[in-house]
Amino acid sequence: MSNNYKLSIVIPVYNEEKNIRPLVARLRAVVHDLPCDYEIIFVLDPCTDNTEQIIIDLRKGDPSIKLLKMSRRFGQPACTMAGIHYATGDACVVIDADLQDPPELIKEMVTKWKEGYHVVYAQRTSRKGEIWIRRMLAYLYYWLINRIADVNIPRNTGDFRLMDKKVVNQLKQLKEQDSFLRGLVAYVGFSQIGIPYQRDERSIGKGKYKFYGSITIGFNGVIGFSKYPLHFIAILGIVISLFSLLLGITYLFLKLMNFDIPWGNPTLVILISFLSGIQLMSLGIMGEYFARIYDAIQNRPGFIVDKALGFEGENIETIK
Repeated sequence: MSNNYKLSIVIPVYNEEKNIRPLVARLRAVVHDLPCDYEIIFVLDPCTDNTEQIIIDLRKGDPSIKLLKMSRRFGQPACTMAGIHYATGDACVVIDADLQDPPELIKEMVTKWKEGYHVVYAQRTSRKGEIWIRRMLAYLYYWLINRIADVNIPRNTGDFRLMDKKVVNQLKQLKEQDSFLRGLVAYVGFSQIGIPYQRDERSIGKGKYKFYGSITIGFNGVIGFSKYPLHFIAILGIVISLFSLLLGITYLFLKLMNFDIPWGNPTLVILISFLSGIQLMSLGIMGEYFARIYDAIQNRPGFIVDKALGFEGENIETIK
């Protein structure tokens, strides 16, 4: 791969006014060292702070900075896919705006890409600033998903990665409503390699992902790339049915032998509560799969763009 290439840098953003200028400064230093043609695509969910205006001001002095603004808040995964759809580079880098992922690592990603790898993902060796329970849940999650998923999703990775245009073109063809980029890139395939790095603690502002949001994204990954939960509840149903049959035979035997059978309200309450919990859990799991079928049938766009600045021939009300 020669130096005659273009790099697209996609940055999903929501309320990051204090991080935009430092991030752009570091990105400019990176692409200056490469060197290459580049575009920096900020993808905004409608912000309540001054983030949008800061990006517009930066555009005045640098036309390589581009802006996509969503018509409403679609969330980070949808914004990321929007940026990927609009990227025109020979390679596309996805990075967060909070500066926890070091932009300087992009140079090493480009080196690996030039060696022939189609995907170069950043793999965390540390998770500074995260409480112990979050780190433990992350470990358990990656352990679980790599045991049950239909594709291999590398441990301790986020969306920070470089993707060749081949990969980007394949991602554009997918019609996922719940975009789990780590899983989608693993599904697409091609040659992939990880680069270990230490993830910095957020120094400015607060994280936009609450605990529930992280759980939701993780759950989307499990449901979107594994049928194991359906197999699990089927096996669980068989096991409980066999246990119930065995329990019934045992009680019948004890009755015929004139044994005093220990039975009462506490036992009934425990059994009914247990079985009710299993039923509700099973319905919930099946409901998640049905919800995805419902979304697919509706065929709604994954995102709607209200404003597109810096894209030639793009209508302001572009819909993808």
